[in-house]
Amino acid sequence: MIRPVLRMGDPRLLRVAQPVIDFSSSELVELLQDLRDTMAHLDGAGLAAPQIGVDLRVVIFGSEDFNPRYPDASPVPGTVLINPHLEPVSDELEEGWEGCLSVPGLRGIVPRWRKLRYSGFDVHGRHFERTVEGFHARVVQHECDHLDGVLYPMRMRNLANFGFTDELDHAAENSLIDEDQQ
Repeated sequence: MIRPVLRMGDPRLLRVAQPVIDFSSSELVELLQDLRDTMAHLDGAGLAAPQIGVDLRVVIFGSEDFNPRYPDASPVPGTVLINPHLEPVSDELEEGWEGCLSVPGLRGIVPRWRKLRYSGFDVHGRHFERTVEGFHARVVQHECDHLDGVLYPMRMRNLANFGFTDELDHAAENSLIDEDQQ
């Protein structure tokens, strides 16, 4: 079922989500399907349970096919990540544009670890681990931030790099900003 996505300003987005304990519950199965349906409907690259009002440490992400919201992004395998743990592989940060279904119509430049290792549990409660970089690493960090009540504007260093997507696109088309920064 497609669920409404909470928007920035809703206090539920600022809570720290609770760990999943029962991996065999019908509620978890239903939640995962609702997350998939909602993310697909909105052309998202990822979605966290708190974004649809569920206070659990569950995220899904992936964009193996073309995504109109991220046309230049490299593919990311479809992933269910429950009770995640993130660990940077180095201190190297990379700045990049981000948007969010909970902050519709806006984008901003956000620093993220360029390379990281993440671990957690899959839909069956099996532990797994991956080391990733680039867009994949950015998506994981963005979605896992939602589990700790953090929205991407809270991570921005310079609000001059924050704006409405259509205005940023217009400025890039008219060479008002460097396209590499958009």
